[in-house]
Amino acid sequence: MAIITEAQIEELFLNELRELGYGYIHGGSAMPDGEYMSSDSQGVVFKEMLKAAIARINPNVSADGQEDAFRKVLKTNSPNLIQNNYDFHRYLTEGVDVEFRVGDRIAGDKVWLIDYHNPESNEFFAVNQLEILENNVIKIPDIIIYINGLPLIVVELKNAADENANIKTAFTQLQNYKKAIPSLFHYNCLMIASDGWEAIYGSLTAPKQFFLSWKSVDGNATADPNVPQMETMIKGMLSKKTLPDLIRHFTVFHKNKDELTKIIARYHQCYAVNKAVEKTRMAQR
Repeated sequence: MAIITEAQIEELFLNELRELGYGYIHGGSAMPDGEYMSSDSQGVVFKEMLKAAIARINPNVSADGQEDAFRKVLKTNSPNLIQNNYDFHRYLTEGVDVEFRVGDRIAGDKVWLIDYHNPESNEFFAVNQLEILENNVIKIPDIIIYINGLPLIVVELKNAADENANIKTAFTQLQNYKKAIPSLFHYNCLMIASDGWEAIYGSLTAPKQFFLSWKSVDGNATADPNVPQMETMIKGMLSKKTLPDLIRHFTVFHKNKDELTKIIARYHQCYAVNKAVEKTRMAQR
C-alpha cells in the first residue's frame, strides 16, 4: 500500500480549498502588494488586500474613516494574546467604530471587515509554508487561511501513517505556535489539526478534548464514515457561506473573573439554528 506524505496531505487540503474557489499563494512568494511577510502583527496581514476590502465593503464611509479602521485592526492594545484576540473578534463580528473630521466637527461611522451579506464578494485564499520570524524564532505553519487579507485560520497537518506525527502532535504543534508566534494568533478565529483522515477544529483557548470534528457538508445528513473527515470539514465548515457565518454568529467569548474563554459551536448546532431561523422567516412570510 502506498504511503502518503505530509506534503501530499497538504496538497490535498489545498486542492479541496481551490475547488471551493479559494485563491492560493505559496509562503515563499511575494504578496499581491509586492512585499514579503515579516514577523510583526502588521506583517502577517496582507495590508493592501485588507485596505481594498475595507473600501469595497464600506463605500459610504469616508477615506479617513476607512484608514482609521485599518490602523485599529493592525494595532494591539494589550500584552495578553487572548485579550487582543477578543478585541479583534469584536471588530470582525460587530464592525470597527471609527471617527473622522467633517469640517469643524467629528463624525462617527462603522466599518466592516467581512461582507457577511454577500460571502462570495470576500477574498478567500490559502498560504502554505509561510516562514514567520518572531523573537528570533522561525515557525512555519502548514497552511494559513485568509479572508480579505486577514489570517483567520491556522492548519497543522501530520501523517496518520507516522506514529510519531499524528493528530495529537498536530494539536501540540498549534499550541507551540501560539507561544512562539503570537502575532499570527492575534487574528485567529479557529485552528485545525488533521492527519489527512481525521480532522478536528477548536478555538484559541480550547483544550484538546474540545477540538471536534465537523460531520456534515450541508447539515442535511451526516457524512459517510468512509469519507475522510478532512474532506467533510473543508467542504462543510470552510465553504464561503458557512465559514463567515460560523465566525460571526457561532463564536463567543465567555468571561469568568479575569479569564476569557473562546467557544465555537459544533456543526449540528450551526445547522440546527440556521434551519430554525429559516423556518421562522418562512412562517412570518
